[in-house]
Amino acid sequence: MLSEKTIAIIKSTVPVLEVHGTAITKRFYQLLFTSHPELMNVFNHANQRQGKQQTALANAVYAAAKYIDKLETILPAVKQIAHKHRSLGITAEQYPIVGQNLLQAIKEVLGDAATDEILNAWAEAYGVIASVFISVETEMYKEAEEQHGGWAGYREFRVERKVRESSVITSFYLVPQDGGAIASFEPGQYVSVKLDIPGETNTHIRQYSLSDAPGKPYYRISVKREDALPGKPAGVVSVYLHEQVKEGDVLLLSAPAGHFTLDLKDARPVVLISGGVGLTPMVSMLNTLADTKSDRQVTFIHAAQSGDFHALKQQVEEKVNQTSGATAHWCYAQPTAQDTGVFHKEGYIDLPWLQEIIPSKDAAFYFCGPTPFMAHINRLLLQWGVPAADIHYEFFGPAGSLDEESEKAAVTN
Repeated sequence: MLSEKTIAIIKSTVPVLEVHGTAITKRFYQLLFTSHPELMNVFNHANQRQGKQQTALANAVYAAAKYIDKLETILPAVKQIAHKHRSLGITAEQYPIVGQNLLQAIKEVLGDAATDEILNAWAEAYGVIASVFISVETEMYKEAEEQHGGWAGYREFRVERKVRESSVITSFYLVPQDGGAIASFEPGQYVSVKLDIPGETNTHIRQYSLSDAPGKPYYRISVKREDALPGKPAGVVSVYLHEQVKEGDVLLLSAPAGHFTLDLKDARPVVLISGGVGLTPMVSMLNTLADTKSDRQVTFIHAAQSGDFHALKQQVEEKVNQTSGATAHWCYAQPTAQDTGVFHKEGYIDLPWLQEIIPSKDAAFYFCGPTPFMAHINRLLLQWGVPAADIHYEFFGPAGSLDEESEKAAVTN
């Protein structure tokens, strides 16, 4: 346990971290990759370039400092990060490396303000926080390996089928190369795909939501091709999967992980809302409810640019038709002439439409999509009076924030 003095010192740094947190984490990653370049094989390079990873870490450090005397408050966030660490293969031996470089970054960014007393307090606090992560992740590694069909590290899976779902999304049906059983998973979870891409210096690891129900002889991931945009390069991994990976090829997968899961014990109605490729965990949830013949009322809502970009539409409609009390609703921002009669709303999701198609706000709400989209949906649900405890969402990539800044982006983009 931390001493009262250490806790007081850590909490005194909260205002400083609020201002300089991102500068500290930016410098941290520079130091980390310089001293341990092998870790470039673990981290998502695109998130590094876009600053998402630095911001996520800054938020985590800030929360740890703010609640250093009540670490149980941040346990849900710890578990979320621990799932990602387990899927990436982060080891206990890497935590001291992280701690050393984080303290060095604090010292460099804060300069004389980072007194020996502050640095010693942070070293002590980091040790406690790291031990919490290591303990949680150790259990996760054990569970992933010892469950039926489970495994440690990465396992070879063969691409049994490759199916084009829309103009930008393709599904990959993956079966174990060794012919053995595969671990079950909770609807909403993801797997890590590890790739050595010709011409790339480092290994690339990406997480993709499983887009079908558990209990199948395969895992399915549905990947959006991330093409280049002004100021944003094309997605190295997604383009490689779309263009180069073919049926019969072998990919390396981690065992399923993730905290964003459908609560199957909740008997209340469920509302699944998605934007773009964010429908992948939602489809897994829908398929699970359909396959288990759940009598829960299900409202499935999906937003896409147009029918050309709408993946898995026919499959969702089939599952909805097989499920008593289930409905599906499509919102197209820019429908084409070919979309006439196949969508339900033009433009963007708004509260009056949600209130029209959702029978009751007394339900469990799950949503996923681009951050501005999720900020918009979150604001609508809170405006409607949906309790925060009934609102569940998933970020693709480092955890972000559904704050007013994200909402502004939703309005201006």
